Amino acid sequence: MFSRRVPDAQGLAGVAVSGPAIILSHPQLGENIGAAARAMLNFGLTDLRLVAPRDGWPNKKADAMAVGAVKVLQEARVFETTDAAVADLGLIFATTGRDRLMSKRVSTPDEAVVELAAELALERTCGILFGAERMGLTNEEVVLADAILTVPTNPHFASLNLAQSVAVVGYEWWKATHDKPDFKVPAKYRRSQPANKEDLIGFFEHIEGELDRVEFLFPPAKRPAMVQNLRNMWQRAGLTYQEVQTLRGIVRALAGGRKRKKKDGDS
Repeated sequence: MFSRRVPDAQGLAGVAVSGPAIILSHPQLGENIGAAARAMLNFGLTDLRLVAPRDGWPNKKADAMAVGAVKVLQEARVFETTDAAVADLGLIFATTGRDRLMSKRVSTPDEAVVELAAELALERTCGILFGAERMGLTNEEVVLADAILTVPTNPHFASLNLAQSVAVVGYEWWKATHDKPDFKVPAKYRRSQPANKEDLIGFFEHIEGELDRVEFLFPPAKRPAMVQNLRNMWQRAGLTYQEVQTLRGIVRALAGGRKRKKKDGDS
């Protein structure tokens, strides 16, 4: 139930992968990538995506640290941007322990994996986004996510390294899904097909471009915060693909000043 095959177009034709995608954004050390891959395979996760690894790819230090999980590294996909890495995904959790002052719901790993399992059971794509070792995720990356995933830790020493974070989430995934063919999707997760991130990002850029044109996102110094707030608002709406297309049509109509053509008989 929680396994799928990656389409040929993604470059891993016929390779069976399990569970949500694990996206490591701008990882710094090859050793940490290898340790994360090892933790993934420990708990049945194999879809690894890397965003601009600092020390290049492939990486011999990552291979050495992965030990028996080198296959996960060999099948990993590398992207230049986080937007590209998550483009095909629907539901995304962003792992962070910091208060971003964003209106996003927050889940613990045990809560998040149930929702992720529900998405996969409904044959929808999903993933978990992890930030770089030194700085974590940027606000722009967190905005891409539907929710925040936070690991409860000692408040006086809350720091987890990259591989530890992946291992904690992986353990909860394994515990929640292993040998459970009778998994039933909770009613609250039986929602319509959500738009994937590529659709949403296209809509964000479309409406922001029009808002720039009419100088709504002004002054320039405040534009990043305004865009962040707008994107969070749209993310919370849980838009479907069709809703995104409708909204883009509305933006085009308003921007073009179009009026509906009258038909014979219209008053």
